[in-house]
Amino acid sequence: MNEATFNYVRQHADDDVSLLALRGCKDPDVDLPYALQQIEGRQTARQKLPSWAALDAIQYPVHLSMEQCSSEATARYKARLCRRLLEASNFKLQTSKLLDLTGGFGVDFIFMSEAFDEAVYVERNDALYQVASANIALLCPHATALCADGISVLQQSGHVTVVFLDPARRDDHGARTYGIADCTPNVLDIRQTLLQKADYVVLKLSPMLDWRKAVHDLGEQYVREVHIVSVANECKELLLVLSAEGAPLALHCQNDDQHFCPMGDLSPMSPMSPMSHIGPMSHIGPMSHIGPISHIGPISPIGPITPYLYEPNASIMKAGCFAQLAAHYGVAHIAPNSHLFLAPRLIADFPGRIFRITAVTTMNKRDLKRALGSLTQANIATRNFPLSVAELRRRLKLKDGGETYIFATTQTDGTRILIVCRK
Repeated sequence: MNEATFNYVRQHADDDVSLLALRGCKDPDVDLPYALQQIEGRQTARQKLPSWAALDAIQYPVHLSMEQCSSEATARYKARLCRRLLEASNFKLQTSKLLDLTGGFGVDFIFMSEAFDEAVYVERNDALYQVASANIALLCPHATALCADGISVLQQSGHVTVVFLDPARRDDHGARTYGIADCTPNVLDIRQTLLQKADYVVLKLSPMLDWRKAVHDLGEQYVREVHIVSVANECKELLLVLSAEGAPLALHCQNDDQHFCPMGDLSPMSPMSPMSHIGPMSHIGPMSHIGPISHIGPISPIGPITPYLYEPNASIMKAGCFAQLAAHYGVAHIAPNSHLFLAPRLIADFPGRIFRITAVTTMNKRDLKRALGSLTQANIATRNFPLSVAELRRRLKLKDGGETYIFATTQTDGTRILIVCRK
């Protein structure tokens, strides 16, 4: 970037990119399309990659690549995961090496590379390579960047400690794909080569995938760890760790600083934000452990109310490990398909949202009037309930928002209830 373009980017760092494009630029030395790309990228990075947004020298790719790249929080999580893999495997007597076969914008690579003695970034798209290689030279000069086909590099590579892949989840027409076999590269086709070349394979997949099916497709004998990673209660990534040396499968549900291991040692891992050490991972045993869930009997709208309602975070909802959650925290499931829990006491470290129940009502008009009173607005959610949120809101004549939360669900006896509560 020449000096005129650099100054333009700094001068208009907070301006609306669309308006800048319409206005144009009279200075012929300013590369306007590139400048607008940088301004838009930095504005996105302020939320997604805050430590990078603070650096003027960072270069940004086109909008689609910025949308698809990892956030700083999830990249730091993968960096800590790599550190733990290295420490657990005792690589002190040999050189540790990372090989990223699908480098992209390089966010994951740059954060992960800090844990390794050597690191190689590979990206076949020249435009992405040009941007990422400049950032790599700035942030991790010990690393090497290659513009090449990842599979070819893998085949020619010697043994490495970790191979990382984030397969492209779009087809030739730009449509989204989710299945492992539908992504590029198809990891199922190169699985044996990956396992031969690396001590560990870290695979990033779509959060839309069922983790059990992913483990089955890749081979239960090879998948050692599954990480379901959420940020701000939104499931962002499904990470799988593979190794030729089999081990009992470990499942980890992470949402910001909330961590839950469905079975085994439940000592919490470090929060996602700091670049800190991950403790020992515990094992859940065979995949068949996800069994029936015990639940409580019907809640009566009349009489004493169990005061606290618990809603698991997005990673636990994705994992489906509700029986283990109930057993560990001593909470009771309302019904098998509600995914809501009750307890008579406050459990401050519960991995999810916690609510204080103020009323429980059926859909009977008299019960509703008694429970809702003069309420005019509420945040409504449905769990195993025949009405949509929009339809229920119309029937209750409530606006969205406020401090009251209403969970609509169905009990084991078929009774439909509304649980009225506050955070």
